[in-house]
Amino acid sequence: MARRPITTDTPRERAPGVVKAAPGVALTATPGPPTKKPLWTQLYFQVLVAISLGALIGHFWPTFGESLKPLGDSFIRLVKMIIAPVIFLTVATGIAHLRDLGRLGKVVGKAFAYFLTVSTLALIIGLVVANVARPGAGMNVDVATLDPAAVGAYVTKAHDASIVGFLMNIIPETVVGAFAGGEILQVLFFAILFGISLAIIGDRAQPVMTVLDSVSEAFFKLVAILMRAAPIGAFGAFAFTIGRYGIESVINLAALVATFYLTSALFVVVVLGLIARASGFSIFKLIRYLKEELLLVLGTSSSEAALPSLMQKLERAGCDKPVVGLVVPTGYSFNLDGTNIYMTLAALFIAQACGVELSLGDQLLLLAVAMLSSKGAAGVTGAGFITLAATLTVVPSVPVAGMALILGIDRFMSECRAVTNFIGNAVATIVVAKWEKGLDRDALDRALAGGPSPVAVGSTESDDD
Repeated sequence: MARRPITTDTPRERAPGVVKAAPGVALTATPGPPTKKPLWTQLYFQVLVAISLGALIGHFWPTFGESLKPLGDSFIRLVKMIIAPVIFLTVATGIAHLRDLGRLGKVVGKAFAYFLTVSTLALIIGLVVANVARPGAGMNVDVATLDPAAVGAYVTKAHDASIVGFLMNIIPETVVGAFAGGEILQVLFFAILFGISLAIIGDRAQPVMTVLDSVSEAFFKLVAILMRAAPIGAFGAFAFTIGRYGIESVINLAALVATFYLTSALFVVVVLGLIARASGFSIFKLIRYLKEELLLVLGTSSSEAALPSLMQKLERAGCDKPVVGLVVPTGYSFNLDGTNIYMTLAALFIAQACGVELSLGDQLLLLAVAMLSSKGAAGVTGAGFITLAATLTVVPSVPVAGMALILGIDRFMSECRAVTNFIGNAVATIVVAKWEKGLDRDALDRALAGGPSPVAVGSTESDDD
């Protein structure tokens, strides 16, 4: 069967590992069937095995499992080390290449419209499910018997996290401080301003652009190198989780855990699935395409651990570099679907367990406060619990001390939150890219189908990922 040629009449950003052809040059898949690497060499398989081994060690040798925590922490620190420069290079060079600053405003506006709509829908779904399933009903917990000191540290952090403080924190005190602190939104803010400056300068900025493009390519190669350590990080993190909290803590509050996991799964399949279908792609194929990153997020309980790799893969899937650079980092603070579901579901669970019946007005107040407090929660372990504390301190009807009920199982729900947040941001980026006509449909179809990346005719170079 003859291959259908793909022509490119306009140049576009080259994803790492893909050869950019000159305008009008036909591109086609690498001749012959793609070579299939052995299963044991695949990163997703290695991470899956590591998670399984970590769970076994944490269960049968809990003390030893707890001692493996530094492995997970070290890997997350390795990833955090490169997140700031990756975001800066991607956003700054993307905007500079864009040149059209009017389009920049449209991308940001459409992204925030999507974030507000979908994240609010996630909050409502969590509220509805909690009212229907009532996972906390019948527990009859006496609030006076709960230890408020157990959640005191989280409540203190929640009080410090005001809306004004969050907005002020977006502006870094110094450029170096933004990178040194690893604050995603601060780096993003500076990168946008720097990219706009390069775009205004125009052709005179080309020497700077050449350097930044080369540095960007080196950093994405570094991402590929660091991802090889992902199984070790996932192994240590999961062994610690099971060793510290044990399977028993999940069984004791199985109703809440099961309700949350099922609700999140339905949200991904139904809500995000319908959004994906309306945008012309399959949510299941996207999940398969991102399986390595999803297993890494599951193992480390942090969506931040896979942020650089997500940006790289979305570019390979045909999303414009400026769109990826703007939507993904912003979504990590403003588009947290899993955290939103968790907040309303957990809040009503605590109320039901403590015998507190919330009126419709109380629930609407809870929803309104959660809409604000959920914005700006970082994609790191424990952020959802702090955000929940911030919400409950404003809603007096629900006892904050009731958070002690779910403290032991929050780590297990953190994994589901992170996975749902991660998938939600991947979908958001593709959707916004499509709205902005910045999506290469052929590249997306090839990526989601698992086919080889396009290379110039006559070239032997191929995607090595």
